[in-house]
Amino acid sequence: MTATATLDEPVVNASPGAALDPAWQERARSLIGDLFSRSAAIYWTDLLLSSAAAWALTAIYFIAPAWSALQIFAFLGASVLFFRVGTFIHEIVHMPGGQMTGFKRAWNVLLGIPLLMPWVLYRNHIEHHNHLQFGTPADGEYLPLGSSPQTETLKYVGQAPLLPLFMIVRFGVLGPLSWLHSGMREWVLTRVSAAVSNPFYAKRFPKRDERHLLIVEALCFAYLATIAVLIWQGSISIAQFFMGYALLAFTLALNWVRNLAAHRYVNGGQRMTMAEQVAESINITGQTWLTVFMFPVGLRFHALHHMFPALPYHHLGEAHRRLMAGLPPDALYRGCNRDSYFTAVRELWQSARQTPRGESAMRAWSPGNGRS
Repeated sequence: MTATATLDEPVVNASPGAALDPAWQERARSLIGDLFSRSAAIYWTDLLLSSAAAWALTAIYFIAPAWSALQIFAFLGASVLFFRVGTFIHEIVHMPGGQMTGFKRAWNVLLGIPLLMPWVLYRNHIEHHNHLQFGTPADGEYLPLGSSPQTETLKYVGQAPLLPLFMIVRFGVLGPLSWLHSGMREWVLTRVSAAVSNPFYAKRFPKRDERHLLIVEALCFAYLATIAVLIWQGSISIAQFFMGYALLAFTLALNWVRNLAAHRYVNGGQRMTMAEQVAESINITGQTWLTVFMFPVGLRFHALHHMFPALPYHHLGEAHRRLMAGLPPDALYRGCNRDSYFTAVRELWQSARQTPRGESAMRAWSPGNGRS
């Protein structure tokens, strides 16, 4: 059986509660054991070329005639490329502390500070891989949208245009004020210092990284203050400010809606086994232009990533091909595959539509439900 043939096989339904057979799990590791090393050359080349193209298209977007085909193309191209560069934050948080330090700093300079998303705010992502927290209210990257009414999905999507505003307030107002008041600082470190999609997430920022956070906060504040001064002086017009806001909002929205196809989101808040974590995750296997744009830097192999978080993005495609060719037909991993983004989102939407309001799993996430 060839790898190409297995990619077209029908989906095997994998539901929570399925057992992760140690035999095939070990078999999976043996198939990809040589793929865990990172290529610094690939990372640097991708980062520098993608960010250079993104900023060049941004310049075109600002100087092109309003609503011209060139401006629209530059807007879309810059957003997609910024999204691509932005997803390296996911790679960075999975790197050991002393590995590729220069790359991490370069990423902050090229994207993290200008787009108000320094990578240290994504430290909490590691918790998302802890099977004791994954899929529970303690998971900052999980909402039970598939086991809650459709209105919850609509509310989630509706937040996308406001994401840049949240970040401007976080770094331009809340951060600086918290430097002056210890009580407010504790609130900021607990409630608005993690990159999450779960609005009820509340866990204090790690003390060991507070100095790092303070440095990037200061840089982001200085960046915002510079923009404010340039607007006051007339060097940047209000129209240009909102053009920048629109570009950032669309870029962040790409990742926000991409998240809808990362998991099935049907857990009701209970702890999940490692097998259930994998079964809850999704691989998008279709090779289309939309897949390339919506799932850059290996994001489409999300179930594979949850099985082996240390795999670098440039080896995920090869690892998936090997697993599909070498694992037995009943392997749980095969049930994680969906042929497109729309297939995964349609499954989520249908699951939400079948959930009565009185049985919404979102109640386990909301304040006042008795959880600590």
